[in-house]
Amino acid sequence: MLQKFKKTFIGSKAFYHGLLILIIPMIIQQGITSFVSLLDNVMVGRLGTESMSGVAIVNQLIFVFNLAIFGGLAGASIFGAQYYGKGDNDGVRYAFRFKIIYAVLVTIAALAVLLNFSEPLIGLFLTDTGSGGDLVLTLSEAKAYLAVMLIGLPPFALSQTYSSTLRETGETKAPMFASVIAILLNLVLNYILIFGNFGAPRLGVVGAAIATVISRYVEALYLMYITHTHQQRFEFIVGAYKSLKIPTAIVSRILITAAPLIANEVLWSIGTTMINQSYSTRGLTVVAATNITSTVWNLFCVIMFAMGNAVSIMVGQLLGAGKIEEAKDTDNKLLFFTFATHIGVGILIAVTSPFVPLIYNTEQAVRDLTTQLLLVAGAALPIHALSHGMYFTLRSGGKTFITFLFDCVFTWVVSLPIAFCLSRFTGVSVVVIYFCVQFADAIKVVIGYFMLKSGIWANNIVADK
Repeated sequence: MLQKFKKTFIGSKAFYHGLLILIIPMIIQQGITSFVSLLDNVMVGRLGTESMSGVAIVNQLIFVFNLAIFGGLAGASIFGAQYYGKGDNDGVRYAFRFKIIYAVLVTIAALAVLLNFSEPLIGLFLTDTGSGGDLVLTLSEAKAYLAVMLIGLPPFALSQTYSSTLRETGETKAPMFASVIAILLNLVLNYILIFGNFGAPRLGVVGAAIATVISRYVEALYLMYITHTHQQRFEFIVGAYKSLKIPTAIVSRILITAAPLIANEVLWSIGTTMINQSYSTRGLTVVAATNITSTVWNLFCVIMFAMGNAVSIMVGQLLGAGKIEEAKDTDNKLLFFTFATHIGVGILIAVTSPFVPLIYNTEQAVRDLTTQLLLVAGAALPIHALSHGMYFTLRSGGKTFITFLFDCVFTWVVSLPIAFCLSRFTGVSVVVIYFCVQFADAIKVVIGYFMLKSGIWANNIVADK
């Protein structure tokens, strides 16, 4: 029994060596990004609860745009990874072109929506419960922050297009360096512009937005420079802009695969935003506490995010090479590794939960609530890590409609109704609501187990027809 368990779930030294080489740059990149995001959050928090809440609300709205970008790029990335595994540089180039076109269209659509409907969208998160906080000031801060952040949407889309394609070719260091440069620049500029240090004007939340926008342009330019000056290594970029032509058959296949992913990411992000809006009906204190919890949670989840990418890359390349059974075996080992690792990470969140809120300059009520939410988040983390890995497994084989059901439909049918009903029709605390939403993912894990066990996900979608 033990021998069978080890054979199924425990990899060789070479397996873990290869895995670590792949994920460590991504962990470093995401870790620095999340850490600096935490520091940004702390700096904005020093301006007051209203400023922090206004920024948090806008970031919730931009979060929908970010995931719309991720969804479309991910659909093309499935093909990019498998084409690369097959050794087809033309295929990788076509996937890259698809990403460029998609990113431009989504950015234009997002700018149109956010420019015309910013105030009513922000207003959805502002509920007067009598628990304190200036809602008018929060709205003003949010609008000022959003006006600048919109300028940063184009470079964000461009950098994601380049970094995702580079990762599909096994290049994880360049995206890591680009991210590190950008976030360190963002941190320095935040310190200067938010508080008016070194003779600069004190710009508050506008300064935070300017810092973010500048750093995003630097990141995009760095990635473009690295890619275009190393064409011998990144052959997909050779002639990539000579034409935006993509064979109709490939466009059709990518769209069929990507459509459920795009719908999933957009609807899932909207569902998640609505869950947070349900939390916000309990007052501005809850908006601040959930914002801090989310920022801290992202810092502790860097391994989980990296493992999702590892599943996409390692399993996707094996599927593209036609090694179906090896892909299944690799996936089992990756999922067990991420689950076991996050038991430890969850414990770490719980241990640090009373101390993390102390770094914020906010009311004691916000700190106390944050500690309680972090305890719940830490307990639920292993479940989320496993469901996250399952999602990327299903996606790696092109089963994007199933991932749509697994992720988005689950959010709208299970998680959102829990948050909506408990927040509107009961008097339970927001901690109880948060607990119910977080642990609902246990249902998703059970569903995912049977899906993976069936093997329906393991497909080579770039095999010659």
